[in-house]
Amino acid sequence: MCLGIPMKVREIKGNFADVESGRLIRTINIQMLPGIKAGDYVIVHAGFAIEKLDQKKALETLRMLDEIH
Repeated sequence: MCLGIPMKVREIKGNFADVESGRLIRTINIQMLPGIKAGDYVIVHAGFAIEKLDQKKALETLRMLDEIH
């Protein structure tokens, strides 16, 4: 089973972006989602942004993940 994690885009660097979730910060590939900008939430899987989320859905999902952690 694979799990995609909602993360907030901090900074765009060409085809890559620094994203954060809690204290975790990673650089990911954003080529599959043109138009992503700082402040957006994306689902990250295997180092790639695979879907854009609205903030409400992202925060709800992060809350649920935190509850089971």
